[in-house]
Amino acid sequence: MNKLKLGTSDLEVSEISLGCMRMNNLSKQEANKVIENALENGIDFFDHADIYGGGTSEEIFADAIDMNPSVREKMIIQTKCGIRPGVAFDFSKTHILHSVEGSLKRLNTDYIDVLLLHRPDALVEPEEVAEAFAQLKESGKVRHFGVSNQNPMQIELLKKYVEQDLIVNQLQLSVMFTPMIDAGLNVNMQHDPSVVRDGSILDYSRLNDMTIQAWSPFQYGMFQGVFVGNEKFPEVNAKLTELADKYSVTESAIAIAWILRHPANIQPIVGTMNTKRLTDIAKASNVKLSREEWYEIYMAAGNKLP
Repeated sequence: MNKLKLGTSDLEVSEISLGCMRMNNLSKQEANKVIENALENGIDFFDHADIYGGGTSEEIFADAIDMNPSVREKMIIQTKCGIRPGVAFDFSKTHILHSVEGSLKRLNTDYIDVLLLHRPDALVEPEEVAEAFAQLKESGKVRHFGVSNQNPMQIELLKKYVEQDLIVNQLQLSVMFTPMIDAGLNVNMQHDPSVVRDGSILDYSRLNDMTIQAWSPFQYGMFQGVFVGNEKFPEVNAKLTELADKYSVTESAIAIAWILRHPANIQPIVGTMNTKRLTDIAKASNVKLSREEWYEIYMAAGNKLP
């Protein structure tokens, strides 16, 4: 498994991450197999959120590996806060601090490697975020910070007050969900793909050394389903199969290799709890698609070049 540098930090992490949203559906023994399998495949970065399973995904994760200092040092743990069921979003100092305390307890650890603000809060008071981050950093409870699903101006607003570097932005990206790429290819055009909906977040992230983490790398639309092997998308699946045969990996691995091929050093977050599938997907780290192959997949997904 290849490594990448996470933002401006000193963290060297696996270029593929395991998302733990669905871990609450597993038994302790099943979760242990998933985590150990990830580590055996070189995946040392684990993505959580306080709302995943209502917090139970974090609990099961820690319980499954009998969390202790010797185990903890083998992994990088990221969690997110800011979504409050029944309320919406909350970036208040009180909520951020309360959320982190809950995650630390559930994960049975003294510190979080990376804390992300989970989706934008329309009522954000960046001064409060800055106070919370400063307190968490000074106490050693959180080592690095970032955001999720935010555009450049929202990030700049936070950076005006927050002293710590924001090293990550978690955004939806897959072969079949590419708005951040489409707009950059259709500059000065008058059709839908040319519309910049995210403030040029891809270029902004590269200019500011923020790592983009790609969530839902196998989904099309907004949680509409998996595109790999889906008969709705014969052209892109034919291309994935062709390249899977060429590189002796699975179609899912090619879909991840497509994301890894982008020079922005994007880190895909894979949410499978199937050990064999994760092992197969991890092989994407050893696949380097050519420029021609990358564009062939992009166009097979239904995109047209200007």
